[in-house]
Amino acid sequence: MDNRMTFDELIALAKKCEGKQRKQPADEEHRIQCSCVRWFSLQYPTLQGRLFAVPNGGRRDQTTAAKLKAEGVVPGVADLILLKSNRFYGALLIEMKTSKGKQSESQKVWQKRLCANGEYKYVVCRSLDDFMREVNDYLKDEI
Repeated sequence: MDNRMTFDELIALAKKCEGKQRKQPADEEHRIQCSCVRWFSLQYPTLQGRLFAVPNGGRRDQTTAAKLKAEGVVPGVADLILLKSNRFYGALLIEMKTSKGKQSESQKVWQKRLCANGEYKYVVCRSLDDFMREVNDYLKDEI
């Protein structure tokens, strides 16, 4: 049996797919965050080690999840933390999202809890440009 498509079948398939938006790759947020970290390392070498990721996400088995919880993992913590104070805040907390990504309920709760007294600045960045602007603006207000 021949499984090849005829020319007419190929045209019909192309028309059916026309106008459909290609689904964003699942690791888009990962790629954005990696580019942000690379940029920061090049732009601010004297602050090496002050920007770090919090690996809270990802699928884990129950045993690993229980161990992490016992070790102090907190749901909703921002993806990146810039541990550098400025004139107004003690640190910059950065949640990375894709253009259509939404904060989870635990992320909203953590943001509200940490930022209630104005001690920390929390931002959501959806691109390298967002990240660069937020970091540069934050660091302009150095002590």
